[in-house]
Amino acid sequence: MTKITNTIMLCTAIYLCSCSGNKTENAENNGINEAFLKNVKTVKVVSDNKKKELILTGKVEYDPDKIINYVPLMSGIIEKTYFSLGDKIQKGQPLLDIRSTELSTLQSEKVSLETEERVAERELRAAQSMFDDKMLSEMELLEAKGKLKQIQAAIEKIKSDMTVYGTDKGNGIFTVNAPMSGYIVSKKALSGNTVSPESDPVFSIADLTTIMVMANVYASNLQFVREGMDVEITTLSYPDEVFRGKINSLSQVFDPEEKVLKARITMNNNDLKLKPEMSVLVKIKDESQILSTAIPSDALIFDDNRYFVVVEDTDKECKIREVTLQGHHNKTTYIMSGLKEGETVVVKNQLLIYLGLKEE
Repeated sequence: MTKITNTIMLCTAIYLCSCSGNKTENAENNGINEAFLKNVKTVKVVSDNKKKELILTGKVEYDPDKIINYVPLMSGIIEKTYFSLGDKIQKGQPLLDIRSTELSTLQSEKVSLETEERVAERELRAAQSMFDDKMLSEMELLEAKGKLKQIQAAIEKIKSDMTVYGTDKGNGIFTVNAPMSGYIVSKKALSGNTVSPESDPVFSIADLTTIMVMANVYASNLQFVREGMDVEITTLSYPDEVFRGKINSLSQVFDPEEKVLKARITMNNNDLKLKPEMSVLVKIKDESQILSTAIPSDALIFDDNRYFVVVEDTDKECKIREVTLQGHHNKTTYIMSGLKEGETVVVKNQLLIYLGLKEE
């Protein structure tokens, strides 16, 4: 049966000396040839703007410019927390109380300086009265004023230092307030926990109205991806919704673990649909203005790990031509070498013609 099939295909190919469906010189004497010729279709090779569609995997991440990881500036013990993971908070909102011996020392210094300030104020009033009665020199009056100013400057410095740590509540306790508005995306603060400047962040606040999508670009796709390209992003959570963005930057160093370059896409997320750690698909459309030789993808024949087409020359003769591909988009294939604009290729029944010509 195999030999009979091969014989029929070889005979069919012999009848295909003409690939045009309009030429029927020999078809009148052969019903098989005539029927076959009616099913042969050819198209002209054209030049077209190269288009390519690429799908990349990716993940939603925080915008590093819109997240704060809080680490205490001094050692202490957490007295109380006022928030839970995922809470929406406003800037200045109390988050936790910390008791610290270091802060107790500052509070004591502040109280001592405030006492000295009151004494210096009384001394200045007395000096001013004596100066008015000409019982005190101007130099002595200036010294009294200078002493008070030094004490007041020291008090302001301590107050400023304590503000960095939080709001002073007395007895060695200060309240940490939210440094920005956003959402609590990490919490390691529990009442009774010990904290220090060397400990991990006790909480993290992120503004999720702006997020980043990090797309994975493999070495084989690098030639098709560049900064400024428009992208379409889809997720499993919203299968019917497309999020649009633009590649803001492309890393120049491969990730040592994933072996990919990272393409960063910064996006508005005002509706908060895109969540950090969410997996996404990133579609890139490259619509280059560079003209490339283009044919329908149906014309391609893949054989022996190479691509071929059947070309019809000016004498209506069919020939096999090997081609090198440049890329695909939908049903169009772009040719790097092997074809020229204006040539004619077979796009229907080309496989039978190819097999017949290959056996010759």
